[in-house]
Amino acid sequence: MNCKSASHSFPAVQGKQAGKEFFIAMCPLKLIPRLFVFNEEEVPPEMRAQRTINRARIPAIAEYLVKNPQTYILSALTASVGAKVHFKPYCTEMESLGILHIPMDAQILINDGQHRRAAIETAIKLSPELANDNIPVLFFVDEGLGRSQQMFADLNQYAVKPDTSLTILYDHRSQEYQLARYLASECGAFKSLTELEKSKISNRSTKLFTLSGIKHANRALLRKNAKDGFTTAERILAKEFWDAVAEQIPDWKRARAKEVLTSDLRLNYIHAHGVALHAIGIAGAALLETNPGNWKNVIRRMRQIDWSRSNSQVWEGRATLHGRISKATTSIRLTANFLKLNLGLDLTDEEQTLEEIKRTQGK
Repeated sequence: MNCKSASHSFPAVQGKQAGKEFFIAMCPLKLIPRLFVFNEEEVPPEMRAQRTINRARIPAIAEYLVKNPQTYILSALTASVGAKVHFKPYCTEMESLGILHIPMDAQILINDGQHRRAAIETAIKLSPELANDNIPVLFFVDEGLGRSQQMFADLNQYAVKPDTSLTILYDHRSQEYQLARYLASECGAFKSLTELEKSKISNRSTKLFTLSGIKHANRALLRKNAKDGFTTAERILAKEFWDAVAEQIPDWKRARAKEVLTSDLRLNYIHAHGVALHAIGIAGAALLETNPGNWKNVIRRMRQIDWSRSNSQVWEGRATLHGRISKATTSIRLTANFLKLNLGLDLTDEEQTLEEIKRTQGK
């Protein structure tokens, strides 16, 4: 190819995988919408090399870019070039470093990153200063539809979404996540008893809670949505509340002091499971609303609760179904109903309806 003919030119590194050449290039974000195309949805699946785009994902990614112009990070796109390319090394001493020339009329299909590509287009419209930033792109020379489809399958075969608890541990932007980490490290209820990496606790684990469980419980307690912020007063209140709850559940203190095995608590008690933690958060929200100046005295009634799983008269049909712990939303709400009644709180019309359904089903 004549390098002087119409082409896109990028600084690039040449490499080889499985005997085939590939190139890693730096592309300005402003060029991404014009350079890359993806198959339209009306094309049959067997004729595409990519899944159909989920438009609902695009606004969230674009918002992330716009709101974090100094700290965002985008992983590389992977694309197939349907034309002959030309790579010109800078010099003989650096044959793998040079300029990659791609014909302007070449079809370039994204094998991985179509939602990032669409989000980049949206973000640049909202925040034009992003246009001159760069994103790495991994270019392969197209060998036909079959090869492109195989690339998509291979790229996604081993992709694993990180566990929610690990995301909470590492994401420092979210105030909700910050609060969960703070409580896990400073609150007497959770300190040294929180699993930081996984959202499921194994039978042999010495932990009782998960970061994701604490997050959900706090969201219920403070009646917040995922994107809501937290005031200093709310942060203090959350810690005071969970510290007060820990005082009413001595088994939590015994677990932290290693006087009882957490595995035994999980086996025998409802309070050692996420359904209880979330339900306590729901009941706690009502308690704080109705007794803002006296909630610490009212919450002492929780100490009288028999949390034993053997107490099936209370827990079956609420926290358990056929003797097994249930994580269903209805189970969480029914467990919260019992806690609210125990604390002397009124049920809402919706909660009363749920209780009536439970009674009817129990007959």
